[in-house]
Amino acid sequence: MKYLKLVRYQNLALIVLMQLVLRYGFLNLQMIPLFLSGWQFSLLVASTVLIAAAGYVINDIMDQDTDLDNNPDTVIVGKSISEEKAYNIYFTLNITGMLLGFYITTLVDKTSFFSIFIISSALLYLYATNFKQTLLIGNIIVSLVIALSILIVGVFDIISNLTLGTYVDYAQMKILLYVLLDYAIFAFLLNFIREIVKDMEDIEGDNNQGMRTLPIVFGIVNTSKIVFVLGLFSTVFLLWYINTNMMSAKLYYAVLFDLVFLVGPLLFFIVKMFNATTKKEFKMLSSLLKWVIFFGVLSILVVNLNIKYCA
Repeated sequence: MKYLKLVRYQNLALIVLMQLVLRYGFLNLQMIPLFLSGWQFSLLVASTVLIAAAGYVINDIMDQDTDLDNNPDTVIVGKSISEEKAYNIYFTLNITGMLLGFYITTLVDKTSFFSIFIISSALLYLYATNFKQTLLIGNIIVSLVIALSILIVGVFDIISNLTLGTYVDYAQMKILLYVLLDYAIFAFLLNFIREIVKDMEDIEGDNNQGMRTLPIVFGIVNTSKIVFVLGLFSTVFLLWYINTNMMSAKLYYAVLFDLVFLVGPLLFFIVKMFNATTKKEFKMLSSLLKWVIFFGVLSILVVNLNIKYCA
């Protein structure tokens, strides 16, 4: 169990579920030919998960002192797993994930796609070793990697078809790519907010380690106001998106789903964020945003089912 906790198995499961929903709950329901076969796609998912898991491991290695201040009961590296063993796990996961990524790129005859895996791995390493201590840069990096885990599905199953000439309906492919981009932007924005909230939760330990996170630089009160504005912007943007793309298409079941599982929790987050001051409250709000991201990706399946069976 300690190894599962080390790689944040709940977060990895969320990545797997997101990619499965995007492929089989979105692209597959569009009745388009998917470039990768089922087993090839499973290798793509495995590569993504292994690189993400490696990122969590190197982050724990570098964060040992900070974690002892912030969450001493959950520390794994240095306690139940030695630092040397953690490094071995990191290199094994990272190398295996990279090799799988390279193999997938050779299958689609697009070795340039391998840069996605290189960039993701490098960003996670740089985040853990350098940029986590830098104002906002670390928050942006983690959120960007989350967005890439969504976009990579479209890169391999859509762009591969287009560039290799196996599918000719460019207009439809362009629309599908834009939809994936919309969801990636949504995931990026919410995860960016969540990372700031997590920094608010860990302000004491981060401050002791000399980090320069947003709460440390601007204080909890001012950071709460910033997060409040970002949350309000996200909610308004989401309502506009629902009205423009779903209400106009009379996708009422999808609208109801989004209002209940996305807009509602975001409104609660905004109200609670305005007065949140304790570590427990910030932890709860961080978990809430994770669920909003999950239901946000799941909503694409609801939209497709609404179009297919109810519209």
